[in-house]
Amino acid sequence: MNSNIGKSQNISKPPYFDDNNYSHWKAKMTIFIQSLDYNFWDLIVDGPKLPTITLENGDVVSKPRNLYDDNDRKRVQINAKAKHIIICAINSNDFNRISSCIFAKEMWDRLEVTYEGTNQVKEAKISMLVHDYEMFTMNKNEDIKSMFSRFTNIINALQALDKTYSNSEMVRNILRCLPRSWMPKVTAIEEAKNLNVLALEDLLGSLMTHEFSMQKKDDDEEKEKNQKKIVALKSSQTEDSEDDDDDDDEELAFITRRFKKFLASKKKFGGRPNKKFHQKG
Repeated sequence: MNSNIGKSQNISKPPYFDDNNYSHWKAKMTIFIQSLDYNFWDLIVDGPKLPTITLENGDVVSKPRNLYDDNDRKRVQINAKAKHIIICAINSNDFNRISSCIFAKEMWDRLEVTYEGTNQVKEAKISMLVHDYEMFTMNKNEDIKSMFSRFTNIINALQALDKTYSNSEMVRNILRCLPRSWMPKVTAIEEAKNLNVLALEDLLGSLMTHEFSMQKKDDDEEKEKNQKKIVALKSSQTEDSEDDDDDDDEELAFITRRFKKFLASKKKFGGRPNKKFHQKG
């Protein structure tokens, strides 16, 4: 596990590549090189423009160092600095792969072939990622933030392979991937916003705000439902208590009737209760 994960990086040092997630490192490295000096990046992309001389027979060969002028030395130094930046960002195994390269562009291209493959392999990767992009959809029970993170990973991987989409294309793709329950919000955005200029970050903020409102509404409805259940339960308990009181009243009335019959029997037999009844009593 990389111990640098979660730690801030020294802005004076290039991002370190540990053989994991080359596309991520490539994107960070590109920004780092451009921030130092765009001449370095031009050299890596376009190739070296080192000093040459033309011989009498018309052949073009490298210019001997003892014939360099100030401009020649400046171009050579730019190439050396670009090579140094790349070397400082890689491990020993990758250094062995590129140490024989004379030019910074050679180093960069060799790393690309090593971790991205040949052009044929890159095209296959692009095709697979484009399919993921076009078929992208929001998963069930997935929140907006997680969905957007998955979408960004696909976009970044395509960008690392030099396949890019415009902002408006990505905005429309996000709106298409939302489930049916989001259709009212999608319609509202399409009617209120110009999708050609709507920033992807603004769309994300709008969707997250709507998601928060939906969750709050669901929580309020759940809370109201629970309160109704509590009221219904209390009402049921009250009715059960009243039923118990009615049963007690009926039992008391029954005992009262029996007692009256007993008194009537006693009176009928001269004030003395029936012996058989008395024994039963």
